[in-house]
Amino acid sequence: MSQCPFSNLLDPDTYKDGMPYQMLSDIRKAGPVVKMEDPLTGIPYWVVTRIKDLDEVSKQPALFSSEKRGAFPMEMEEASLEMQKNTIINMDPPRHQKVRRIVRNAFTPKRVDSYEPMFRQHAKSIVDAVASRGECEFVEEVAAELPLIAILDLLGVPKEDRKQFFDWTNTMIFADDPDMATSEEDAQIAAMEAIGYAMQLVEKHRQEPMDNITGALLDAELEGEPVSEEMFAWMFILILVGGNESTRTVIAQGMRLLMETPDQLQYLVDNPDKISNAVEEILRYNTAFISMRRTATEDCELAGQQIKAGDKIILHYHAANHDEDVFGDNATEFDITRAERMPDLYNQLRSFGIGQHFCIGTHLARLELNVMFEEIIPRLRNPKFAEEPQFVRSFFVNAMKEMRISFDAEAGADAA
Repeated sequence: MSQCPFSNLLDPDTYKDGMPYQMLSDIRKAGPVVKMEDPLTGIPYWVVTRIKDLDEVSKQPALFSSEKRGAFPMEMEEASLEMQKNTIINMDPPRHQKVRRIVRNAFTPKRVDSYEPMFRQHAKSIVDAVASRGECEFVEEVAAELPLIAILDLLGVPKEDRKQFFDWTNTMIFADDPDMATSEEDAQIAAMEAIGYAMQLVEKHRQEPMDNITGALLDAELEGEPVSEEMFAWMFILILVGGNESTRTVIAQGMRLLMETPDQLQYLVDNPDKISNAVEEILRYNTAFISMRRTATEDCELAGQQIKAGDKIILHYHAANHDEDVFGDNATEFDITRAERMPDLYNQLRSFGIGQHFCIGTHLARLELNVMFEEIIPRLRNPKFAEEPQFVRSFFVNAMKEMRISFDAEAGADAA
C-alpha cells in the first residue's frame, strides 16, 4: 500500500502543539486499520483507529503479542527490550496473569477507597497553596501534586524524596522533548536511579515490613518463588510512572478543556454533583497514554487488511476514543454532559485500555481525578490562561509541560 497522506503518528513533532484532532478524524475515515510509514525508524506499522478493532487486537494476546517487541510504541534496542520484559505491560499469558494477580491485590477497590479521606486532605492543601495568590503554574503546582503524593505514599516513599521522583519521572517520560533538556541516555540514568531507590525499599521492608503496594509486591510469590528483586524494581518503575504521570496529565488537560469551554465549567460550578460525569468525558477526550504497540505473531486478517507475522500494530487510544460509531456524530466535541446521555460512557472509553492489559490503577485514577476536580472547580473561579499552554513533544504521553493561569484570588487561605 502506498504511503497515505497523513503525518507519521510516531513522530513526536506531530503532537508538539497538542493533539492533531482533525488528522486523527481523517485517519478514522480512511479506515479502522491504516498502514503508515515511519521515516524516522524505517519500520512501517498498522494504526488501529476504532474501538471494535482495538478491542479485537487487545483481547487476542496470542495473536497480537505485547512481549515480542514490547508494548511501548517506540523502537528499542534488544538489551532495553530484554530488561523491560520484567514489567507486566510487556508480558503475555500465562506469565502475565500470574504477575498481574500480585499487582492487582495491591489495588483492590476496597484498599483504594480507604485512601479517600487522605486524598481529600491532600487536595485541599494543594489548592490552599495557590488559591489566595490568584495565579499559578497549574501543571507542577496543582496537577502533579496529588498523583505523585498518592503513588509515593502507596509505594512507601517518604515525602521529602518527592521532588526527586518528580524529576526522575519527567526525565524518563519526556526524553523526546528538546525543551525538557533530557535525552534517551538521561532517561535510562533516571530509571537506574529510581531502581536503586527501589532496592533500598526492599531492604527497608525486610527490616520493617510495610503494609502498602511495595509490601504486597515483595511478599507475593510467583510460581512458588518470591518475586525477584529485579522484577520488583521494574514493577516499581511502571507503577511509579503509570500512577503518577498519567493522572497528572488528565488533570492538566481536563482543566485546559474546561477553561476553553467556560459555559461547561460554569455548569460544574453550579452542579458539583455532575463532576464525576465530567471526569469521564475528560478521560475520553484526552487520553493520558496516546498509543501502545502489539506485534502480530502470525499472518492474519484485521478489518479487511492482510497482516503479516512480525508486523507492528499501533493501538491509538486517542483516535479510538473519538470513534463516531461509538460516541456519535459529535464524538470530536468535548461535552461534559455526554455521560448524562450515555450512562455507559464509563465502560465505552478506552483510556485505560481493555482486555488482558486493562489498567490496574483505574479505580485509583478515577478517585484522584474526582477528588481534585471537586476541590479545584469551586475554588479556582473564573480561570484564564496567562500564557499559551505548552504541550510535551511526545507520541506516547499526551502531557502538558506548562499551563500558567490566573483566577479570582480567595480572600483567605481557608476560604472555600
